[in-house]
Amino acid sequence: MTAVRTIGVPMDLGADRRGVDMGPSAIRYAGLASTLESIGHTCLDAGDLPVPHAGERDPEAEKPPGTAKYLGEVEAVCTRLAAGVEGALDAGERPLVLGGDHSIAVGTLAGAARDAEIGAVWFDAHADFNTPESSPSGNVHGMPLAAALGLGSFADTAWATVPGLRAENVALVGLRSVDDRERAAINASDVTAYTMSDIDERGVVAVVEEAIDVAARGADAIHASLDLDWLDPRRAPGVGTPVRGGVTYREAHSAMEVLAERDADSHLLRSLELVEVNPILDEHNETAELAVELAASALGRRVL
Repeated sequence: MTAVRTIGVPMDLGADRRGVDMGPSAIRYAGLASTLESIGHTCLDAGDLPVPHAGERDPEAEKPPGTAKYLGEVEAVCTRLAAGVEGALDAGERPLVLGGDHSIAVGTLAGAARDAEIGAVWFDAHADFNTPESSPSGNVHGMPLAAALGLGSFADTAWATVPGLRAENVALVGLRSVDDRERAAINASDVTAYTMSDIDERGVVAVVEEAIDVAARGADAIHASLDLDWLDPRRAPGVGTPVRGGVTYREAHSAMEVLAERDADSHLLRSLELVEVNPILDEHNETAELAVELAASALGRRVL
């Protein structure tokens, strides 16, 4: 087994709804460390990165259409996170990043790809493929993949664009809520996208196996990003942007188990993140507990 370094990023600046800043604490409270240790991992908690609070936010952050809210603050946090992820990898540890909203993925990807070519498997109801120019809301949690791939005004931005990540090594899994301009951008790109209809028709195991193949082809390793709104909100109510019709409890575990099996065979999984857990909207910490279970499945917990 491996040493897993957890890095909390209590960020809510990328989303409209407050509360995801408490996600890292909720996940820890749900027993993350003891669960990972029970399957043989050493769990090293790096604590939470500093994130601007409400009173410290940029008073000019409410921008007009065509721009992104709190972009300067998101850049600062993601830059710190990239350094933390890189430090964990340099120490021979596997980074497990706890969000916070999905804007933090820019930092995770940048750190994971600092000295490697990586692919990404993106488990999410949303594509996160907007740019400041295309986003209806200006919320950066809908932009991290576009940022990492250098699209729109993210082009040539040192903090966001990830040179070690190529579009042909990105697989989005379980989409069911995509903006019109995002849809056009995805279709014009080299990313591979699987909708919930694909999962319905082919089964989650077949789709995830193929998504991992896409992410790993020609890459050194892969990053897995799990937005808890990927699941149906009846099973994961504590998320900020729920969308009906997501994967079931068992499908989610099956997907993580496929990831773990492939990692056991080839040591593919370089980093993992759990995002968008919102305790304010949760029921008895159910979504945070589910996040812990899914992390354990992704990191090797087996029934037999």
